[in-house]
Amino acid sequence: MLSRVFAIGPENFSMFSQMQKLFFIVFLILGSAIQAVQAQGLTTEQKRSVETIIYDYLLKNPLVIRQALDSLQVQEENQKKLRQAAALQNLKAELLSNPASPITGNPKGDITIVEFFDYNCGYCKKVLKTVKDLILSDGGVRLVFKEFPILGPSSEIAAKSALAAKKQGKYVEFHNELMRAGPINDERIKATATKLGLDLERLNKDAQDPKIQQEIMRNYQLAEELGINGTPAFIIGGELIPGAIELDQFKKIIASERLKAENIKRQ
Repeated sequence: MLSRVFAIGPENFSMFSQMQKLFFIVFLILGSAIQAVQAQGLTTEQKRSVETIIYDYLLKNPLVIRQALDSLQVQEENQKKLRQAAALQNLKAELLSNPASPITGNPKGDITIVEFFDYNCGYCKKVLKTVKDLILSDGGVRLVFKEFPILGPSSEIAAKSALAAKKQGKYVEFHNELMRAGPINDERIKATATKLGLDLERLNKDAQDPKIQQEIMRNYQLAEELGINGTPAFIIGGELIPGAIELDQFKKIIASERLKAENIKRQ
């Protein structure tokens, strides 16, 4: 039992609730102490005395548990960042240069932003204007879209329809219309297609293309490998930014990435 508990490392710690984490810490401390005591070859009564001392100490000093929990959480966060950095490097070509992924902005821009999003995500809708303003104000930005429908069946239908609209040369327009709209449903998708002058019959047929499904499934896999579990999520250079951020924050990150690139050139 204890060997299974000790096998739980920081990389798995995030799966626990706060209460479960506290129980885990207590069990880990007690379990480690008990194993150490057992290794000393003490008598049963001596073992019980030591265990009682440990138990009483933890009751009188609960802050020890909190400190251990904080330490594990720091380790967990550090390991997560290391895994993300490695994944970003390994997946760089696919994230930035997959021809199946729609793009907007400057195709030859020096800064590429990758966005994972869902058409039913309120924060994704909110950040739409921010991203558009960024592209308008900075001619060196290239944006890569990664359809990541995680908020229900209508999100998946919208993602497939958007990628189908790409085949008719209207991906960005379709994307923007859906992001400006309210909750997504079949009627809204149809109305958007009609508004943009798309061939509805072709759109519906193209949306069933296995290649489109494969593209979405691959985006799920990329998100899992990168530790992305919500929308929106942005990748800029070697940084993964979860959630919607303000225009000034985008500009600061971009300025930092350009400075890094300049320093590398000077080396």
